[in-house]
Amino acid sequence: MKVVRRREDLAAVGRELGLPTKRHALVPTMGALHEGHLSLVDVARQHAELVSATIFVNPKQFGPKEDLSRYPRTEERDLEMLEARGVDLVYVPTPDDIYPEGFQTAVRVGALAEPLDGASRPNFFGGIATVVTKLFTRMRPDVGVFGEKDYQQLLVIRRLSEDLDLGVKVIGARIVREDDGLAMSSRNRYLSPPERRIAAELNVIMRKVCQRIEGGVPVPVAIAQGRVDMDDVGLRPIDYLELRSSTDLSVLPDRALRKDELADARLFAAVMLGGTRLIDNMAVVEPG
Repeated sequence: MKVVRRREDLAAVGRELGLPTKRHALVPTMGALHEGHLSLVDVARQHAELVSATIFVNPKQFGPKEDLSRYPRTEERDLEMLEARGVDLVYVPTPDDIYPEGFQTAVRVGALAEPLDGASRPNFFGGIATVVTKLFTRMRPDVGVFGEKDYQQLLVIRRLSEDLDLGVKVIGARIVREDDGLAMSSRNRYLSPPERRIAAELNVIMRKVCQRIEGGVPVPVAIAQGRVDMDDVGLRPIDYLELRSSTDLSVLPDRALRKDELADARLFAAVMLGGTRLIDNMAVVEPG
């Protein structure tokens, strides 16, 4: 496995590995890797001969009161995990390498980035879009793999690649969960043991909301009960619990949904637990 830390070395190492003649898939990460990230590597391998990853904690997607300074950084372990999973190339740039002195350009994102996390974190998706654009243009993959846990991010990046003609096919990979249903996340390590037990209730409550909606309960009623259930177990404050279209994140009707509407319905949640922000999402009716 090749590890590159400077932009100017990428082209030479890429040629050494057989680029651009090999089909290339990229898995961008912020490090602090877990099995969810490694599952993205497995998906990437299904779509390409050469698999690369990046490790970069992107400062432009963090707000002023968010956890940039304490975001977990476990580079040595991350590289060992990626090598064991068969990754061919890892790009580990510094902030100065990505955003050199004088950098002043940003990518502006549109309607897909406005609701949900976009409403709570105004600079978040612009920061993601900017860094992903830079990583795509530097790494020049044929395929980019992103997890469905960050479903809104997946849609934003897919739209980004299409709108800016970046030539990268953006593929989503299913959420990987712990045995108790909690979606895997690097930030889960912030949770104390009591908080970790409470966090597992998020998936349980969301599934109950989906079951109610699938069973014909009007959407506002099912959502209201879900919020009560979350508050009762200590999942608070609630940032959002919303039902949206899985295609474009548009708001779905405030009534019982028809069968054809259920197929496009996806439930999204974000909640604070202690000092940790948990997010999750799921289709109301799982495909297949």
